[in-house]
Amino acid sequence: MPALEFTFPGPNGPTINRMGFGAMRVCGPRVWGMPADPEGARALLRRVVELGVNFIDTADAYGPGTSEQLIAEALHPYPKGMIIATKGGILRPPDKSWQSDARPEYLQTACEASLKRLKIECIDLYQLHAPDDSVRFEDSIKALARLREQGKVRMVGLSNVSVAQLEVAEAIVPIVSVQNRFNLGDQSHAEVLAACDRKGIAFLPWYPLGSGVLTKPGTAAAQIADELGVAPGQVALAWLLHLSPVVVPIPGTSQIAHLEQNLGATKIELSAAHMARLGNSQLG
Repeated sequence: MPALEFTFPGPNGPTINRMGFGAMRVCGPRVWGMPADPEGARALLRRVVELGVNFIDTADAYGPGTSEQLIAEALHPYPKGMIIATKGGILRPPDKSWQSDARPEYLQTACEASLKRLKIECIDLYQLHAPDDSVRFEDSIKALARLREQGKVRMVGLSNVSVAQLEVAEAIVPIVSVQNRFNLGDQSHAEVLAACDRKGIAFLPWYPLGSGVLTKPGTAAAQIADELGVAPGQVALAWLLHLSPVVVPIPGTSQIAHLEQNLGATKIELSAAHMARLGNSQLG
């Protein structure tokens, strides 16, 4: 079995369990506003903690603000050892689109707003949600470095970046994580995963289950799931856990039963033959 804990780099880096929870889907449809059953969402978040998850990923853009609000309502004061990661740098206008805004002044304001919603004085892990083509990338990263110097951010992470951007950011402030899209059907960020593996920083694959097409009958994941007597989605998550000790999947859901199924992936051991069938060439 792969190691099921990850310790963030740096002095006194916290240790988390390697199956986190992505809190995007606790919001309403299209990641907008409150869900139809807010108390059900809060119960889901409490169940996340009961099941031993100690890493929750969210963003101010989810709702916007709704996911952070529900997390605080359900879990504050937070259990000892719980790491809440959030992101800034994307706006959600009334048309419900997603628009980058990584101007330094906006990131400062966004971070302070997240602190208030989460009811904390320092964000454990604050991530740039996405580079903004209208802003110098270095300027956005310098803004995160200032937030860290101000004590409003404990650790800095990136999302939706290239290897080159990761290296630019590392020259400005210590980077402990990268969150890019990655799953069995989309391995376009394999080079970024390999870089994280070399550097010992967390790789947080978003959309880790990918499309349902992956688990249709006849796919490798579906076949292996049948052989092991588990769900295809569990195989997809177990594959991620086996790829590298720095991978921390953050599957999200709005259903407790699905949450429990996802966490069952930590108990699945995949052989070298299984990994070869699924595809394990990402790290060279």
